Amino acid sequence: MPDRRVPLVNEEFYHVYNRGVAKQPTFLNHYDYKQALLALSYYKFVNTPIRLSRLKELPREQRDHILEKLQITQKHIEIVSFVFMPNHFHFLVKQTAENGISLFLSKFTNSYTRYLNTKTNRVGPIFQGIFKSVHVETDEQLIHLSRYIHLNPVVSFFIKETELISYPWSSFPDYIKRESSLVYMKPVFEHFSSSDDYKSFVLDKVDYAKRLEEIKHLTLES
Repeated sequence: MPDRRVPLVNEEFYHVYNRGVAKQPTFLNHYDYKQALLALSYYKFVNTPIRLSRLKELPREQRDHILEKLQITQKHIEIVSFVFMPNHFHFLVKQTAENGISLFLSKFTNSYTRYLNTKTNRVGPIFQGIFKSVHVETDEQLIHLSRYIHLNPVVSFFIKETELISYPWSSFPDYIKRESSLVYMKPVFEHFSSSDDYKSFVLDKVDYAKRLEEIKHLTLES
Protein backbone atom coordinates (compact mmCIF):
# COMPACT_ATOMS: atom_id res chain seq x y z
CA MET A 1 0.00 0.00 0.00
CA PRO A 2 1.22 3.55 -0.67
CA ASP A 3 2.58 5.86 1.97
CA ARG A 4 -0.03 7.56 4.16
CA ARG A 5 -0.30 11.04 5.61
CA VAL A 6 -0.55 9.61 9.13
CA PRO A 7 2.78 7.94 10.08
CA LEU A 8 2.16 4.43 11.38
CA VAL A 9 4.60 3.95 14.26
CA ASN A 10 5.37 0.82 16.27
CA GLU A 11 3.85 0.65 19.77
CA GLU A 12 1.33 3.37 18.93
CA PHE A 13 -2.45 2.97 18.73
CA TYR A 14 -4.58 3.75 15.67
CA HIS A 15 -8.19 3.74 14.60
CA VAL A 16 -8.30 2.19 11.13
CA TYR A 17 -11.43 1.76 9.07
CA ASN A 18 -12.83 1.33 5.61
CA ARG A 19 -16.15 0.71 3.87
CA GLY A 20 -17.49 -0.94 0.77
CA VAL A 21 -17.07 0.59 -2.67
CA ALA A 22 -19.89 3.14 -3.20
CA LYS A 23 -21.10 2.20 0.31
CA GLN A 24 -22.21 -1.18 -1.01
CA PRO A 25 -22.57 -4.12 1.41
CA THR A 26 -19.38 -6.05 2.06
CA PHE A 27 -20.71 -8.64 4.53
CA LEU A 28 -23.88 -10.28 3.22
CA ASN A 29 -24.59 -12.96 5.83
CA HIS A 30 -23.13 -14.66 8.90
CA TYR A 31 -20.81 -16.80 6.76
CA ASP A 32 -19.17 -13.62 5.46
CA TYR A 33 -18.79 -12.21 8.95
CA LYS A 34 -17.22 -15.49 10.11
CA GLN A 35 -14.79 -15.35 7.18
CA ALA A 36 -13.85 -11.78 8.11
CA LEU A 37 -13.26 -12.78 11.73
CA LEU A 38 -11.10 -15.68 10.61
CA ALA A 39 -9.04 -13.41 8.35
CA LEU A 40 -8.70 -10.89 11.18
CA SER A 41 -7.35 -13.49 13.59
CA TYR A 42 -5.08 -15.13 11.00
CA TYR A 43 -3.47 -12.19 9.26
CA LYS A 44 -2.58 -10.30 12.42
CA PHE A 45 0.47 -12.60 12.49
CA VAL A 46 3.58 -11.76 10.47
CA ASN A 47 4.64 -15.18 9.22
CA THR A 48 1.46 -16.82 8.00
CA PRO A 49 2.81 -19.83 6.07
CA ILE A 50 -0.04 -20.22 3.55
CA ARG A 51 -3.10 -18.37 2.34
CA LEU A 52 -6.18 -18.55 4.52
CA SER A 53 -8.14 -20.17 1.71
CA ARG A 54 -5.58 -22.98 1.57
CA LEU A 55 -5.50 -23.29 5.37
CA LYS A 56 -9.25 -23.92 5.43
CA GLU A 57 -8.81 -26.85 3.04
CA LEU A 58 -6.31 -28.69 5.26
CA PRO A 59 -7.29 -31.56 7.56
CA ARG A 60 -8.30 -30.23 10.97
CA GLU A 61 -5.28 -31.64 12.79
CA GLN A 62 -2.84 -30.02 10.36
CA ARG A 63 -4.77 -26.73 10.42
CA ASP A 64 -4.80 -26.64 14.23
CA HIS A 65 -1.07 -27.33 14.32
CA ILE A 66 -0.35 -24.32 12.08
CA LEU A 67 -2.60 -22.06 14.14
CA GLU A 68 -1.06 -23.23 17.41
CA LYS A 69 2.46 -22.47 16.15
CA LEU A 70 1.37 -19.00 15.03
CA GLN A 71 0.29 -18.06 18.55
CA ILE A 72 3.91 -17.73 19.67
CA THR A 73 5.14 -15.81 16.62
CA GLN A 74 5.41 -12.09 15.95
CA LYS A 75 2.29 -10.09 15.15
CA HIS A 76 1.76 -7.19 12.79
CA ILE A 77 -0.72 -5.71 15.24
CA GLU A 78 -2.56 -6.17 18.50
CA ILE A 79 -6.32 -5.83 18.08
CA VAL A 80 -7.74 -3.75 20.92
CA SER A 81 -11.32 -3.59 19.64
CA PHE A 82 -13.19 -4.13 16.40
CA VAL A 83 -16.60 -4.17 14.78
CA PHE A 84 -17.87 -5.46 11.46
CA MET A 85 -20.96 -3.81 9.99
CA PRO A 86 -22.82 -4.62 6.75
CA ASN A 87 -20.79 -2.19 4.64
CA HIS A 88 -17.79 -1.18 6.77
CA PHE A 89 -15.42 -2.09 9.59
CA HIS A 90 -13.62 -0.31 12.42
CA PHE A 91 -10.45 -1.57 14.12
CA LEU A 92 -8.60 -0.10 17.09
CA VAL A 93 -5.11 -1.55 16.87
CA LYS A 94 -1.59 -1.23 18.20
CA GLN A 95 1.18 -1.62 15.63
CA THR A 96 3.77 -4.15 16.83
CA ALA A 97 5.93 -4.72 13.73
CA GLU A 98 7.39 -2.37 11.15
CA ASN A 99 4.71 -1.41 8.61
CA GLY A 100 2.45 -3.81 10.47
CA ILE A 101 -0.88 -2.03 10.04
CA SER A 102 -0.47 -1.59 6.30
CA LEU A 103 0.70 -5.18 5.79
CA PHE A 104 -2.08 -6.59 7.95
CA LEU A 105 -4.82 -4.61 6.21
CA SER A 106 -3.44 -5.45 2.78
CA LYS A 107 -3.55 -9.17 3.60
CA PHE A 108 -6.92 -8.93 5.34
CA THR A 109 -8.70 -7.00 2.59
CA ASN A 110 -7.11 -8.97 -0.25
CA SER A 111 -8.04 -12.26 1.39
CA TYR A 112 -11.62 -11.22 2.06
CA THR A 113 -11.99 -9.74 -1.43
CA ARG A 114 -10.85 -13.01 -3.02
CA TYR A 115 -13.32 -14.89 -0.84
CA LEU A 116 -16.31 -12.69 -1.68
CA ASN A 117 -15.47 -12.36 -5.38
CA THR A 118 -15.18 -16.13 -5.70
CA LYS A 119 -18.40 -16.67 -3.77
CA THR A 120 -20.46 -14.13 -5.72
CA ASN A 121 -18.75 -14.53 -9.12
CA ARG A 122 -17.69 -10.89 -9.29
CA VAL A 123 -14.43 -9.06 -9.99
CA GLY A 124 -12.79 -5.92 -8.68
CA PRO A 125 -12.25 -4.34 -5.29
CA ILE A 126 -14.66 -4.77 -2.40
CA PHE A 127 -13.39 -1.94 -0.20
CA GLN A 128 -13.13 1.74 -1.03
CA GLY A 129 -9.51 2.52 -1.84
CA ILE A 130 -6.86 2.85 0.86
CA PHE A 131 -7.94 2.43 4.47
CA LYS A 132 -8.30 5.50 6.69
CA SER A 133 -6.28 5.84 9.90
CA VAL A 134 -6.28 8.15 12.91
CA HIS A 135 -3.54 8.20 15.54
CA VAL A 136 -4.77 7.75 19.11
CA GLU A 137 -2.86 10.28 21.19
CA THR A 138 -4.17 9.86 24.75
CA ASP A 139 -5.59 7.20 27.07
CA GLU A 140 -8.86 9.13 27.15
CA GLN A 141 -9.10 8.95 23.37
CA LEU A 142 -8.35 5.24 23.53
CA ILE A 143 -11.20 4.32 25.86
CA HIS A 144 -13.70 6.63 24.17
CA LEU A 145 -12.76 5.19 20.79
CA SER A 146 -13.29 1.66 22.07
CA ARG A 147 -16.76 2.74 23.19
CA TYR A 148 -17.48 4.35 19.82
CA ILE A 149 -16.51 1.15 18.03
CA HIS A 150 -18.60 -1.04 20.30
CA LEU A 151 -21.65 1.24 20.03
CA ASN A 152 -21.48 1.36 16.24
CA PRO A 153 -24.13 -1.33 15.54
CA VAL A 154 -26.64 0.45 17.81
CA VAL A 155 -26.04 4.07 16.81
CA SER A 156 -26.26 3.01 13.17
CA PHE A 157 -29.68 1.51 14.01
CA PHE A 158 -28.55 -1.88 12.76
CA ILE A 159 -29.43 -3.69 15.99
CA LYS A 160 -31.32 -2.89 19.19
CA GLU A 161 -29.49 -1.84 22.35
CA THR A 162 -30.55 -5.09 24.04
CA GLU A 163 -28.73 -7.06 21.33
CA LEU A 164 -25.42 -5.26 21.70
CA ILE A 165 -23.82 -7.43 24.38
CA SER A 166 -24.35 -10.52 22.23
CA TYR A 167 -23.53 -8.97 18.84
CA PRO A 168 -21.05 -11.58 17.56
CA TRP A 169 -19.24 -9.43 15.01
CA SER A 170 -17.55 -7.08 17.46
CA SER A 171 -15.20 -7.36 20.41
CA PHE A 172 -17.80 -6.09 22.90
CA PRO A 173 -18.85 -9.62 23.99
CA ASP A 174 -15.16 -10.35 24.64
CA TYR A 175 -15.00 -7.32 26.91
CA ILE A 176 -18.10 -8.46 28.77
CA LYS A 177 -16.52 -11.90 29.34
CA ARG A 178 -13.09 -10.29 29.81
CA GLU A 179 -11.41 -13.09 27.95
CA SER A 180 -10.33 -13.55 24.34
CA SER A 181 -7.59 -15.15 22.29
CA LEU A 182 -8.08 -12.49 19.62
CA VAL A 183 -8.48 -9.18 21.44
CA TYR A 184 -5.83 -7.33 23.46
CA MET A 185 -8.00 -5.72 26.16
CA LYS A 186 -5.31 -4.66 28.63
CA PRO A 187 -4.92 -1.03 27.41
CA VAL A 188 -8.63 -0.42 27.96
CA PHE A 189 -9.10 -2.39 31.17
CA GLU A 190 -6.24 -0.52 32.81
CA HIS A 191 -8.85 2.23 33.26
CA PHE A 192 -11.70 0.09 34.62
CA SER A 193 -11.99 -2.01 37.74
CA SER A 194 -14.22 -4.65 36.15
CA SER A 195 -15.99 -5.69 33.00
CA ASP A 196 -19.22 -4.40 34.55
CA ASP A 197 -17.67 -0.94 34.89
CA TYR A 198 -16.68 -0.99 31.24
CA LYS A 199 -20.12 -2.27 30.23
CA SER A 200 -21.73 0.66 32.05
CA PHE A 201 -19.25 3.07 30.46
CA VAL A 202 -20.36 1.90 27.01
CA LEU A 203 -24.10 1.50 27.54
CA ASP A 204 -24.60 4.74 29.48
CA LYS A 205 -23.90 6.69 26.29
CA VAL A 206 -26.20 4.83 23.89
CA ASP A 207 -28.91 7.51 23.74
CA TYR A 208 -26.40 10.32 23.45
CA ALA A 209 -24.53 8.55 20.66
CA LYS A 210 -27.80 7.94 18.79
CA ARG A 211 -28.64 11.64 18.93
CA LEU A 212 -25.23 12.53 17.53
CA GLU A 213 -25.73 10.05 14.70
CA GLU A 214 -29.13 11.54 13.88
CA ILE A 215 -27.70 15.06 13.82
CA LYS A 216 -24.86 13.90 11.55
CA HIS A 217 -27.37 12.43 9.08
CA LEU A 218 -29.41 15.64 9.09
CA THR A 219 -26.30 17.68 8.41
CA LEU A 220 -25.26 15.44 5.55
CA GLU A 221 -28.73 15.52 4.01
CA SER A 222 -28.90 19.31 4.18
